Amino acid sequence: MTQGIQKRIAAGWRLIMAGALLQAGLACAQSASGGSDAALLEMREAFRRNNTGQLASLLPQIRGHALEPLAMYWDMRPRLETASVADIRVALDRMAGTYWEDRLRNDWLLLLGKARNWAVFEAELPKFRMQDDRQVRCYGLMLDAAAGRIPADAAAVQVQANWLAQREAEDGCATAAQALLASGHLKPEAVWQRARLAMDSNRARVASQAVAMLDPERAATVEQIANDPAKYLDDKITAIRPRTKELVTLAIIRLAANDAAAAAVEADHLRWKAQLTKEERSWIWGVIGKRSAQRLQADALTYFANGEERFMHDEHLAWKARAGMRASAWAAVRDAVAAMSEDQRNDPTWVYWNARAVQALKLPDPATASVQANALYESIASPRGFYELLAMEALGRPITVPPAPEALSPEEIAAAQTTPGLRRALIAMKLGLRSEGVREWNYTVGLHTPGGMPERELLAAADLACRHEFWDRCINTSERTPQVLDHAQRFPLPHRESVVPRAREIGLDPAYVYGLIRQESRFITDARSGVGASGLMQVMPATARWTARKIGLTDFKPGQITDRDTNILIGTAYLKFALDDFEGSLPLAAAAYNAGPGRSRTWRNGPTVPGEVWAENIPFEETRDYVKRVLANTTHYAAIITGQPQSLRARLGTVGPRSQTSQAINTELP
Repeated sequence: MTQGIQKRIAAGWRLIMAGALLQAGLACAQSASGGSDAALLEMREAFRRNNTGQLASLLPQIRGHALEPLAMYWDMRPRLETASVADIRVALDRMAGTYWEDRLRNDWLLLLGKARNWAVFEAELPKFRMQDDRQVRCYGLMLDAAAGRIPADAAAVQVQANWLAQREAEDGCATAAQALLASGHLKPEAVWQRARLAMDSNRARVASQAVAMLDPERAATVEQIANDPAKYLDDKITAIRPRTKELVTLAIIRLAANDAAAAAVEADHLRWKAQLTKEERSWIWGVIGKRSAQRLQADALTYFANGEERFMHDEHLAWKARAGMRASAWAAVRDAVAAMSEDQRNDPTWVYWNARAVQALKLPDPATASVQANALYESIASPRGFYELLAMEALGRPITVPPAPEALSPEEIAAAQTTPGLRRALIAMKLGLRSEGVREWNYTVGLHTPGGMPERELLAAADLACRHEFWDRCINTSERTPQVLDHAQRFPLPHRESVVPRAREIGLDPAYVYGLIRQESRFITDARSGVGASGLMQVMPATARWTARKIGLTDFKPGQITDRDTNILIGTAYLKFALDDFEGSLPLAAAAYNAGPGRSRTWRNGPTVPGEVWAENIPFEETRDYVKRVLANTTHYAAIITGQPQSLRARLGTVGPRSQTSQAINTELP
């Protein structure tokens, strides 16, 4: 026996022993805490009911449990507003180094900010490790500027960015914005930008909060505009009343949400052309163009052309680019991408479409354009995502399974197994406290130390999750690695003995089924969405009943949908029905699975376009992202299952109106 073989055998044996020791350790921890497990689960229910008395009485039973920090969080969180500073700090000290310490401090900092208790806030802020809460960040920036720790102008730039990114009318950034507005470091334009974005997304309360910073009396008018923009615009006094142009802008933005054509007529009125600035008019036309593009209307590019791109928001420019690619108007795509912010322009999505535009326009000549396009493709080509894969194919590179990273050493594996946060997360998830375990896991790998775990530690943590069959943590943790790609972790094949035979039995590509399950549930068999979809393939109750009847599953009961094999049986059957109804189009069937067949049928009407153009123009952000991820997943799984090079582009095909020779639409398909 060679020395190399002996070393590999020894390493393998140490690996087996390390895994056995971890299993034994977790089992021992759970066994030793058998009684306190029940008390812990009681505490969760008491926390949900805000029963502080029961929480206090149960806490002593959790002493010494691995999840004692979680129990202490449950006990203290409802009392944060009434407990003394000393008591809160004692609780934090007893949870030191855990996610739950940082979670409690985050909650406390928010309360301190709202109470304007700046002395305690400033004392606690440096101890907050996650630093991922925008409200806390804004409070801190405001205080730093007031104390002269950072220039007020620099603080204003960061507060504005955080404030504009917030969806709700929360206190932290609004307070900081108000303070910096009063000091003259935040400009009124930022307030109107906030109001415009809010009005465009139908958040009248947010728009009113912003406008009230400039003029409290106008906040009520903003509410009226949100409820009936046409009435406000039709009021003859509006056109002659001073200081209304910003409100007119909000009104036309709101009108466009329901009727882009009516908003276009309004924006074209002479009275508004005279009153509104070029920037305001361009923003309005950006919104109108976006709304039209989201409805897949041919007028979208005409609307966009009425404004100047330099004044449009990134979201407007994204929809101009989408409308351009759908109409094969590649100059519009090029110009929209060029006007985007640097961050958005450098996103792989827009790098790819910029390359496509350069390639199509062939300027200044075909040879030069080809070199420029290939340089853009080269800058993003990799197996990491949808557009990165398409860039690889544009460069003539097949999609294969990348080489596996260097095997983890026993020491690296052991280090992951003994990481306190990961151990607590595993214990919580095994106990049925999945959401609590997931939060502790995510914190440990991404936020406990600045920048998160380094690459090798991430691979070891993902390996730990895989071994315990927490596939969502395995996949998501491995996806954080900045350099190496471990496809065994990123694209695992659990339940293979059920998925592959079932898919092949009904004529589905197993890779497509795996690609969909990975996106739907991350292989969590008892996953349940907020709208009621259940199981591996996230089947809705009505869909499950309909499909069960269609395939002759006469004894099906709703409670069976989380049974692994039943869920696969029903989910794959429905997917096959959808795929057949959409003539074998993988993008159309995936969109139907996510958003319903009716929407998918509507979205296919219009010009016949490449599948990637169609996918990028899906109006719903969730479904757009879903289709791209499912198709990219499918391509990776096909490479893994077959061992052969694959093509994403071939799977996308082309999408257009239903052929007149196609079979009749399956109108029963839910």
